[in-house]
Amino acid sequence: MKRKKFVFPANFLLRLFFISDTIKYILQWEELSMKLVFPENYDPRLSVRETQEAIKYIRDTFQKELGKEMNLERISAPLFVEKSSGLNDNLSGTERPVQFDVSGIPGETMEVVHSLAKWKRMALKEYGFAPGEGLYTNMNAIRRDEELDNLHSCYVDQWDWEQVIRKEDRNLETLKETVRQIFKIIKHMQHEVWYKYPEAAKHLPKDIHFITSQELEDRYPDKTPKERENLICREYGCVFLMQIGDKLKSGEPHDGRAPDYDDWQLNGDILFWFEHLQCALEISSMGIRLDEKALEEQLKKAGCEDRRSLPYHRMLLNGELPYTIGGGIGQSRLCMLLLDRAHVGEVQASIWPEEMRRVCRDHGIFLL
Repeated sequence: MKRKKFVFPANFLLRLFFISDTIKYILQWEELSMKLVFPENYDPRLSVRETQEAIKYIRDTFQKELGKEMNLERISAPLFVEKSSGLNDNLSGTERPVQFDVSGIPGETMEVVHSLAKWKRMALKEYGFAPGEGLYTNMNAIRRDEELDNLHSCYVDQWDWEQVIRKEDRNLETLKETVRQIFKIIKHMQHEVWYKYPEAAKHLPKDIHFITSQELEDRYPDKTPKERENLICREYGCVFLMQIGDKLKSGEPHDGRAPDYDDWQLNGDILFWFEHLQCALEISSMGIRLDEKALEEQLKKAGCEDRRSLPYHRMLLNGELPYTIGGGIGQSRLCMLLLDRAHVGEVQASIWPEEMRRVCRDHGIFLL
């Protein structure tokens, strides 16, 4: 019996490509859906242009209040620094900075800043700030390794601030007093936003609760660090989670922190419970900065003793830098909180996968 020759339909390849693209889109959509949270019946309440107006109002008003209440002077700051200076923030130690060269400075590599944690302390010395005085600046960064979702963008915008303190003020009471001051400014902003945009403003808790990362682990020993943050923030509304970076009794730190700017015993994060996403929303990471002894100890714990030879670290070890307290306050995160938005891209112009834009649009979330 003669075999019948199989002939592909004329549009077989076209169908195959269509099916392949459809499957690819479905997989991408499912992957994005696992990373994104879509609040039920979400309503941003303000139009895109009204949102842009509100963003400007919040940013302009908050930085004026921050400067006035904390005696901080507005200064200019760099977008990038020399790699050899040791001034860039290494974050948890795994994030890759954006690097490039400059033709006029051969042999040197430049890095887009991750934050200005160390640079600010140098600036306070160079500009002659005294105890009780400080500075703040707009800090813009590129976090190329961020996993993009409702809260995380590859573009970071925050107010970086730093204040000179006396050596005897390097203690827990100074830290808590400063945290309460920042919380008070944020609460004041809630009232300002409510007065101007009553239909869009989010109601914030009346007070902030303090707890250490070890106390939190003791309270929820069978939970992950993020699960612990969510549970404690759901209970209190707003929390300052202290002492982040050093190992806990479990043998792991609550979260990664660079060993060469915050004192791990005198730092923390300001976290708000965010109902839309059912999670803790970090607004600020801050702390009292290292003295000479703490720097030695933390570099040794982190296995980063080679940094002792970098210019910034040498100055700190030699006692040439002022004692300070400082941190960063997320500009887009604050707008997101006060305007009760479900995605940071609603209050920040950044880069997002086209599939994410499409899926968010389908759920009433417009990404700038």
